[in-house]
Amino acid sequence: MTRHSTAARQAVQSINEARALVSDLFAHRQFAYWTDLLVTLAVGYSMAALYLRSPAFSVQQVIGFTVCGFALFRAGSYVHEIAHMRNGEMLGFRVAWNLLCGIPMVMPSHFYENHVDHHNSHHYGTVHDGEYLPLGSGPLQGIFWFFAQIPLLPIYIAARLLLAPITFVNPRLRTWVLEHMSSYVINYKHRLAIPKNAPRKTWAALEIACSLRVAGMLAVVLIGLYPWTRLVQMYCLAMFVLGLNYIRNLVAHRYENTGEQMTHAEQLADSVNLTGIPVITEMFFPLGLRYHALHHLFPGIPFHNLGRAHRRLMDKLPADSPYRRTVFPGYWAAVRSLWHGKRDVPDTRQPLAA
Repeated sequence: MTRHSTAARQAVQSINEARALVSDLFAHRQFAYWTDLLVTLAVGYSMAALYLRSPAFSVQQVIGFTVCGFALFRAGSYVHEIAHMRNGEMLGFRVAWNLLCGIPMVMPSHFYENHVDHHNSHHYGTVHDGEYLPLGSGPLQGIFWFFAQIPLLPIYIAARLLLAPITFVNPRLRTWVLEHMSSYVINYKHRLAIPKNAPRKTWAALEIACSLRVAGMLAVVLIGLYPWTRLVQMYCLAMFVLGLNYIRNLVAHRYENTGEQMTHAEQLADSVNLTGIPVITEMFFPLGLRYHALHHLFPGIPFHNLGRAHRRLMDKLPADSPYRRTVFPGYWAAVRSLWHGKRDVPDTRQPLAA
């Protein structure tokens, strides 16, 4: 038996051991979902009102902006949980999330359909993965361009949804827009594969509602109900929320792959778990997103069980388990690892080769 095959067998055995330890933690508790979401939105929207109505640069405006941003970031992160729910599962929660969060925040849940590719064993880390760039193995400026997207995204998303009705003029145009312009990605080479049974009518209804939401925000300024600075406030808040998500994404993985297919064990090794100060880490990595390596190991574990699963694995798995090597003591430790992995990399690699 070769060294490679032995390592592969050990990796599979380790994953099987881990699965046995957490086999009882895959059930969704609806009470946890509803309570967390409703409390988060109550805080987020009340603080948004404080931010929008307070005098410019006052203490209360700064407090409202900061608390609102973190709360809306947490509420928006539920789109990740929804992406992992089976067809028909917690349908009432999905509908409520879109009505209470997706439409007001102009982020319809179907814009995250591409997340399936991120967990596809044939697509992870390749050109077909919209949530992966070789940030850990490519040139340093890749990280600069990664963050440079943020100021452009609110304008792009608003324009895309405002013009949504135009996409219904022609079926081919509609399909092209869904494939090329309807996914939350960092890799813009990604193209969404639309299933034959996709609920296109539901997607269309959500986009029309978001289009009306964007049009409404513009209309109240154009007719003089609010000053033009209201749009600037909304833009700054959107950038803050998106920026928090990009800060989180930067250390979700080691990002060392350059386009090759990876095994499940290799995907685990390329992903990151963070410990850190619990309250602060939860603010920047809500809904258990700090346990991203664990999530890639077992995508079906709901957010409210991830912490419990992680503690159980750390307590029971052997000292040489590959899972332990995914754990970093904090955000900056993961950033330093990403930085040190880049220092001697020549600028000749072809990122995300097909």
